[in-house]
This record gives sequence, C-alpha cells and structure tokens, in this order.
Amino acid sequence: MPTTRRRGMTEQAATAAIDQACRALRLPTIRAQFPDIAETAGRDQMSYHGFLAELLMAECDDRARRRSERRIKAAAFPREKSLRGFDFDENSNVDPAVIHALATCEWVKKGLPLCLIGDSGTGKSHLLIALGTEAAMAGFRVKYTLATKLVNELVEAADDLMLTKTIARYGRVGLLCIDELGYMELDRRGAELLFQVLTEREEKASVALASNESFAGWTKTFTDPRLCAAIVDRLTFGGNIIETGTESYRLAHSRRVQDDAARERRKR
Repeated sequence: MPTTRRRGMTEQAATAAIDQACRALRLPTIRAQFPDIAETAGRDQMSYHGFLAELLMAECDDRARRRSERRIKAAAFPREKSLRGFDFDENSNVDPAVIHALATCEWVKKGLPLCLIGDSGTGKSHLLIALGTEAAMAGFRVKYTLATKLVNELVEAADDLMLTKTIARYGRVGLLCIDELGYMELDRRGAELLFQVLTEREEKASVALASNESFAGWTKTFTDPRLCAAIVDRLTFGGNIIETGTESYRLAHSRRVQDDAARERRKR
C-alpha cells in the first residue's frame, strides 16, 4: 500500500506516532533518545539530514554495543579483565607496545596462535581474558575454557559418539582461549583429543593459550614426547609468544598492601 503523508499532526500526536513506529520497527534506542536528540537539534538549529543522522547513528552505536556484550557473554569468561586494568609497571617482562599491537586483533584475523607463558600471579590469565575481550568487541566469536575442562568435554563427547560435532563447534569460533594448561597431567587419550581440536583450527582460526609451564616443561602435561612436540609446533608456528616471567606481582602487591597497613598501625 502507498504511504500516506500525514500533515498537520500535533506535537503530542507526532510523539505518539514516533513511539509506536519505533516499537513496530524495533528501534529501542531511537525511541529512548528521540526526545533529547530532538531538543538538541532544535536548540542547535540542526538540519533535517543532520537530525536523522544523529538518530540513526545512535541506534547503530547502541546495537553494536549490545552485539559486543552478547559476544563477551557468550565467550564465558570467568571474570572481567581489561588491558586498562593490567599494571605494566608491576610486570616489566610484558611489553605494553606488544600487547597493544595484539589488541588490534590482526593476529586473530589471520588465524595465528598466541601463547602466554609464566608462573602463577604474573598476569597471563589477565592478558588472555583481556585480549579475548578485545577480540569479542572487534566482532570475533570467542570461547574461553580451562584446558582440563575442554579435555573432559572432548572425552565425554567421544564416549557419546558426539566428538566430530563437538570439535566442529570449537572450530567455528574465531578465537579459542585455553587457560591453565600445565596444571594437570593429561592422559594420552585426552592429549590426542586436544590435538584434534588444535589441528582443526590450524592456520584457519586462532588459539590463545596460557600456561604456567615453559615449552620444555610441557612433557609433564603431554607425556608422549612426539605428541607434545606436535602440539607445541601447532601453537607456536607463526604466532606470538609472551613470557610473563616468574615473579608474582599479585603476591608483591599483597605484600605492599600489608606493609602499608603495618606502617599505618605503627603511626597510630
């Protein structure tokens, strides 16, 4: 049906019509922000084109924000971590320029791996989650998991004859973040299943991994030397390796807090 141009509508009728149209067209941001943007447009004598652009850009920006929030939620990060919250001064082993270059997500776009290696408390999990969050905000599908949890899921899937489907599901995400590799020894079957996931993603989609063991120590996790070498090869070829060091800055921070509190008590 041809549209009918409505002339001579009162302000109240026009406002009601805008509200109704926004509901029908599912434009919640325009519906919510229209009164304020209209007031600003009138005060600043904005053109009709400028006013419409402000409304549409507000809707687009809010939709992009909501999509990012959904991707971050779907990633299943255990806690919120950001690059802004990482204290580079406390960990001189980590080069801020390298991390901020990784935050552009070019490595994710190219399907390259990332390995974060360091002792507990050195910030590797913080960086893993923060860079994963940056990737989700950049539009990539991201999935976070613990190494042992992933292996257990793969073993159960194999027992239920669902392994191919499970590996394919992990293969579809743009970035797979695997945390806490090296804390537990994996039996041969578990290691082989993890190897299948890595092979499925090789040179197609990125894997970011955090481990408390150096590559030389991975034989404690993957007891088959040949399989261990193959896994290391897939996680390092063409990728980035960030060594976060051996000194826990979490522990150092806690000690400083305790020392500061003790000094305050002595002053009293």
